[in-house]
Amino acid sequence: MPPARRHPTMADVAERAGVSVSTVSRTLRGLSNVSPDVRARVEKAARALNFAVSRHASSLVTGRTGVVAALVPTLDSWFMGSALSALGPLLRAADLELTVYVTPDLAERAAFFERLPARRNADALLVFCFDLTDEESARLDDLGMPVVYVSQHADGRPSVYVDDGAAARAGTRHLLNLGHRRIAFMQSAGATGFSFSSHERLLGHRRALTEAGVPLDDSLVVAAPAADRRAVAEALGELLGLREPPTAVFAEQDELAVALIWTLRRSRIEVPERMSVLGFDDQPVAELFDLTTVAQSPADMGREAGELVLSLITDPDADPARHVLLPTRLIPRGSTAPAIGEETD
Repeated sequence: MPPARRHPTMADVAERAGVSVSTVSRTLRGLSNVSPDVRARVEKAARALNFAVSRHASSLVTGRTGVVAALVPTLDSWFMGSALSALGPLLRAADLELTVYVTPDLAERAAFFERLPARRNADALLVFCFDLTDEESARLDDLGMPVVYVSQHADGRPSVYVDDGAAARAGTRHLLNLGHRRIAFMQSAGATGFSFSSHERLLGHRRALTEAGVPLDDSLVVAAPAADRRAVAEALGELLGLREPPTAVFAEQDELAVALIWTLRRSRIEVPERMSVLGFDDQPVAELFDLTTVAQSPADMGREAGELVLSLITDPDADPARHVLLPTRLIPRGSTAPAIGEETD
């Protein structure tokens, strides 16, 4: 077999360009004290030899790793995939790599906050969809790097988010305007220790009911994991077994709303003739199921988070507690209709 080819070194680039090794180092690290002519010769030699300076070598001089870390609860979700897909190209354009730490359960989450692996391996950290304890927030505050919170509002800390409470309030008003007064709220259940703004959405829903003079009824709030159809059927059974069943259900996520529609149709309960269903997110599956929903854009959230973290990395004087509030909007489709026997407002 032919001998393995030796990787080119900085000395090889210097010899080919006719300069010193230190000049090659300054050029490839982007320092300004190199003449245009010399820079062009060094870059041409580096391209010819297929040589690139390592991030480790560069970080010894700049103090930066060239890496942005993201802490996420899962990669198996439409929201996370859309946000990260929009974030990645923006960081690559700035010559930054993205490292993702996935903590899918409480044990992994505890291990991350114990070790804090991003401390020496990144220039900034993006935290997605976590309902942090005070102790966890304090740990992140001590990292000594910018920490941006995504899909959540963090007081006194940079964050990119939607107003889940106001969005849910608008969604519930839509159902109220259709004449519904018995409106259930279905939460996404789970014991992962993560938050997808469920609490804020429930508060917004209840606020809209109170403003409309509709009494709050705890029996109309149920929970089920979207992926567990039996659990969704049981939650629906709780609602249908009430003395006064609801005429509409607001599901806090589209996945849950779709599972609910599937269960209703399997039970021969027409949607929306006998039960209106409202979702939240506007995932691609929402249009497929003709689901009325409150739309948000995780792609916009990923891009805004990237822009914010870049500004914090490159500008020491940037506002360390900047908030970016993104819009939501109601998308009416065929899963909601006027309540039977009721007049719309």
